[in-house]
Amino acid sequence: MASAGGSCRTQGAGPPPGRPDAQPEAWCATIRAVVRLRLARLGKKKQPTYRIVAADARAPRDGAFLDVVGLYNPRTDPSTIHIDADKAIKWLRQGAQPSGTVERLLVVAGVRARLQELNATPGDAPPIDA
Repeated sequence: MASAGGSCRTQGAGPPPGRPDAQPEAWCATIRAVVRLRLARLGKKKQPTYRIVAADARAPRDGAFLDVVGLYNPRTDPSTIHIDADKAIKWLRQGAQPSGTVERLLVVAGVRARLQELNATPGDAPPIDA
């Protein structure tokens, strides 16, 4: 619950105990969650298909997520990888950390190379929607 000192937009929490005068930016930044790009499992038993999602690092593997970035089907030959490059780059620029598997998928799909090109030419990079 929020106390009289204010509330953090992301958690609805008040300032730290004993610090009713603390600046919201200072204590709110300490409780913000890390966003990860990771796989969420779909499909039947023994037939996995995965969504590539942006999720709070504390959320369970198949739990709540913020955005669907792509799909990965390891059962096809070769594996099927569909990644929305614009969404992936948006999340990576905002500080999302990809898991090891998603990092490899981003390299295979060419998203990492595209991100490096955009970072190399900052004047031509499209603005990040906030």
